[in-house]
Amino acid sequence: VQLQASGGGLVQAGGSLRLSCAASGGDLSRRNMAWFRQAPGKDREFVATIFWNNENTNYANSVKGRFTISRDNAKNTWYLQMNSLEPEDTAVYYCAAGGSGVGPYNYWGQGTLVTVSS
Repeated sequence: VQLQASGGGLVQAGGSLRLSCAASGGDLSRRNMAWFRQAPGKDREFVATIFWNNENTNYANSVKGRFTISRDNAKNTWYLQMNSLEPEDTAVYYCAAGGSGVGPYNYWGQGTLVTVSS
């Protein structure tokens, strides 16, 4: 299974971005999916997760109310809609699948860089 994350870029504070993660080489429709991020000089941290059945989501307190995780099982793709971005959200964002909660996860994408300018 390979995960391909995309959608990162440079945005001003208060702006929005939507990240996508497309899976190939396997059916992940019954696997939980998640997003993590790693800011420069910091450890990787959990951002959000969505259950395979689309009925349950969980978020880190730092992004709750601003970020929304969703998935399209038919497309083997999941998303992270990020609104009201803050400079503190600057990080490389990684998608992950096949785990639960904050991890561990079996599959990881390569990461996509999000830079929020003040």
